[in-house]
Amino acid sequence: MNHEIPLNSLLMLSLLVKILMLWSYSTASTESTPAVGTEFCTNSIVKKISFTGSTRVGKILMEQSSGTVKRVSMELGGNACFVVFEDADVDEAVNAAMLAKFRNAGQTCVTADRFLIHSSVHDEFVSKFVAKMKTIKVGPGIHPDTQLGPLINVAGVQSITDKVQAALEEGATVYEQISLPEEGSGPHFYPPTVLTNVSSDSDIWKTETFGPVAAIRSFETEEEALDIANDVNVGLASYFFTKDLSRAFSFASKLEVGMVGVNEGIISSTATPFGGVKESGIGTEGSPLGLKEYLETKYIFMKTGK
Repeated sequence: MNHEIPLNSLLMLSLLVKILMLWSYSTASTESTPAVGTEFCTNSIVKKISFTGSTRVGKILMEQSSGTVKRVSMELGGNACFVVFEDADVDEAVNAAMLAKFRNAGQTCVTADRFLIHSSVHDEFVSKFVAKMKTIKVGPGIHPDTQLGPLINVAGVQSITDKVQAALEEGATVYEQISLPEEGSGPHFYPPTVLTNVSSDSDIWKTETFGPVAAIRSFETEEEALDIANDVNVGLASYFFTKDLSRAFSFASKLEVGMVGVNEGIISSTATPFGGVKESGIGTEGSPLGLKEYLETKYIFMKTGK
């Protein structure tokens, strides 16, 4: 489990035990020492490793698991692109973008980090998106009216701060950054921010942000949008808005990701397979396909007497 949020994992374990009555088969470790993870990966008693976390750590666990040729499922980092075509319903796209970007303060692996907006609707989208962003209620997560809470740690805030500063030095513009209220002004908070004119070579575009910053740039053609969207090392999720059914199928099939939301900003469901391609991981979570990740196929040929 993530040592930064052990209570979440312990609650999940208690629900698992309560529902499935698996006391003898369930346990949890809140230890953050790397040696614990190494033991899981190298011990032959453990038959399967399923990890949700960063690509960097996932690669380490895969390497450690290779000694016993252990089966692994890796749900790793993302850097989702949100594309709005010229024929899109801009208002619907804005509403979906708010969910895709700011859910859990941008701290999900399927969060939309990169926004590609067709030049003909770019200004309209940005204006309406910012207007919506200004209504976000920032504050502690325990407050019932809070819509955007803190980041997981101060290091996360510093990482975003550094990425934004580097993007500005490379030509990006802070189109809007809302002021944090007093109850949301601690060291764990970062203000919802919109950057425009972001270079596709900048770090904030190339790597996962994991925070409430939307990096926006425009495009002219579908081919350009596809090239930019796919030009990253990860491929977990993407979103795009269009009214053209033919484009919906063709563009979705060409995106190098494991999951695509067409005219939708929330795509996760326990009934559907969840997983990515490239450096976003191996295997699938959720759905019957996710269960099969924990099963072995055995072929038995038997000849019986006449």
